[in-house]
Amino acid sequence: MFSIEHEFDATVITLVDEGPKPLQEDIVINSFAECVTLEQLDPRSDKIQKITLSPEQIRDLAAALDLPEGVYQIRESDRQDS
Repeated sequence: MFSIEHEFDATVITLVDEGPKPLQEDIVINSFAECVTLEQLDPRSDKIQKITLSPEQIRDLAAALDLPEGVYQIRESDRQDS
């Protein structure tokens, strides 16, 4: 299950684990113009763990989900301004 909320400066997606037990803590994804953050409660320390990804890292992650094992680099096509 997941929820999507549009806030002033970000889109917030919350992923709720519904699989077999043991269940993982919810993951909150905050999508800003300049970065995306992933947050999850660490029940051992009772602290929120946070990862920040650049737009390029999100692009690479999305591409990686559909590719076989290997090393890849996404290159922007050469643009010529007129």
